Formats: sequence, structure tokens, C-alpha cells
Amino acid sequence: QVRLVESGGGSVQAGGSLTLSCAVSGYTVAGNHMGWFRQAPGKAREGVAISLGGSDTSIPLYADPVKGRFTVSRNNAENTVTLQMNNLKPEDTAVYYCAARFRRSWGAWFDPMRYNYWGQGTQVTVSS
Repeated sequence: QVRLVESGGGSVQAGGSLTLSCAVSGYTVAGNHMGWFRQAPGKAREGVAISLGGSDTSIPLYADPVKGRFTVSRNNAENTVTLQMNNLKPEDTAVYYCAARFRRSWGAWFDPMRYNYWGQGTQVTVSS
């Protein structure tokens, strides 16, 4: 059974930082694509950071709103994925989800429909 469990969410003031972690079981992070998505109330789920698999070195991709502030990384040995979020803004407030996608799937990296497994989400609230 594949299971993704996010942790590390919370409430911070604007300009603060949070680190989200995703612990994966029943699925190998190494070589596969992993992503972080978020969904604010009344809005569609959107991709924020993707860690591409398919090679020895994962390649990060970032959505424009988070470029320069968020960093995605993975630890293949521990089967985890991390999202470091700095200089948080109120518009970053959302439920953040970890997602996994098979390595043979390619393109449309920020489309949530392309991802095969999801965590339950963790709330991030940024106050001004």
C-alpha cells in the first residue's frame, strides 16, 4: 500500500520559514517524480515545486510564484521529499500536498491530474 504523509505545516508570520516533509512508504522515491502542490480555499490545486526523477540527479522545477523562495529536495535513502519555504507570504496560505508520479510519465509537470499518489495534506497559514 502506497502512503505519503506530510508534516511540518503550521502558522507563521509573513517573511517566516517552514519546512515541509513527506515520508513515503510502499513506493520508491528514487527515480520517480515527486511534487508539492497546494490548494487554497475556493481555488484549484496548483503545483508549486517538482523534483524530477529518471536520472541519478533529480532536477527541480518551480512555479513562478515561489521561485527563489521555495526549495524542493529528496532523500532517496530515507524515501522522503522536503519543501523548504522561505520568505513566506500571505498568498502562500493553503493546504500543501505531496504527490508521486511514475518515472515513465513525462511532461505537464504542474498538472495534478498527472500524479498517481497523494498525501492527506498539511495546512500552512501565513499571516501579514
